[in-house]
Amino acid sequence: MIEAKQLSKSYGDHLALRNLDIYIGPGEIFALLGQNGAGKTTTINCFLGFVSPSSGDALIAGASVKDNPQESKKMLAYIPETVMLYPNLTGIENLAFFSSLAGFTYSEDQLKSFLSKAGLQTLAHTQRVGGFSKGMRQKVGIAIALAKKAKALFLDEPTSGLDPKASNEFSEILTELSAEGTAILMATHDIFRAKEVAHRVGIMKEGQLVSQLSANDLSANELEKLYLQTI
Repeated sequence: MIEAKQLSKSYGDHLALRNLDIYIGPGEIFALLGQNGAGKTTTINCFLGFVSPSSGDALIAGASVKDNPQESKKMLAYIPETVMLYPNLTGIENLAFFSSLAGFTYSEDQLKSFLSKAGLQTLAHTQRVGGFSKGMRQKVGIAIALAKKAKALFLDEPTSGLDPKASNEFSEILTELSAEGTAILMATHDIFRAKEVAHRVGIMKEGQLVSQLSANDLSANELEKLYLQTI
């Protein structure tokens, strides 16, 4: 569902991404660990079409992002570290607007259903987003992904700044999306959450994927030691 083939990106003399190969199947959660500047965000940006690779290819469900940008964007959703929503609109109004941009029209009950499935409390559905916490904004982002019927979900530092309760709720939602067949690529510094929710973990350094392993094969402490050895 999410595939990188010898994906590389250069900025002048700086090689930000070097011959990356990744395959993430339907329902699989893949966590990318690495220091700032390791290439995690560049990887995601190549899949989103925000930057063009210097060589290689990024594919969503077999569709090349660079050759079929509109087709690939219809199949994906993106939740950045800070979800950008319209503060003067309610949760339902934001969801309706972003769903319409993707070509979907839903009834109010359907919109509420998406928000509830994403874990947003019923009372917050009709409240203005300007007063939402980061965790609540992320749940609206998840609801948008549900409304778009996204087959691939990209996350950039999704648990940064969340309290333990909100972080745990977010992990539960990701697990549910995975069970429904959504492929998820998550760039994170959160070793514990990566171990908890991911099926596989990759460690990046200087634009290269230097380790790739099953999350079940080691403990969080062992993963932390392996990560520290690479930086």
